Amino acid sequence: MSIADKQQEVLEELSFFPDWQERYEYVIGLGRKLPPMADALKTADRLIKGCQSQVWLDATVENGAVRFAADSDSVITKGMIALFVRVLDGETPDAILSADLSFIDRTGLKEHLAPTRANALNLMATQMKQRALELGTA
Repeated sequence: MSIADKQQEVLEELSFFPDWQERYEYVIGLGRKLPPMADALKTADRLIKGCQSQVWLDATVENGAVRFAADSDSVITKGMIALFVRVLDGETPDAILSADLSFIDRTGLKEHLAPTRANALNLMATQMKQRALELGTA
């Protein structure tokens, strides 16, 4: 499944929920489904700086594909990073770098988040692309 296909799948799933409280619950549920991140990986160099909550992001390469691990001390923020992990995990660095991540705008989440949390979505996308760039050139 391509990144665009995964994005479309997320958008379709979110469209099933007519009210924002239900959409938030869905996003929080995605965060709860993230595999646990080892405490040893929750280091300062893995923190996404600028987020209101603490958000850790780790990236490794396995067989040419980037594998992401993420966690947050906030349930909604963990759900937001889970959206990106769902879409980008297992993709090549080149695919991640060329991905259009504006799908997050089409979720409508930004309009219903505090400005600092909405900004966190941009920071998450930027950091995931940065990690892919670093791994692609390693």
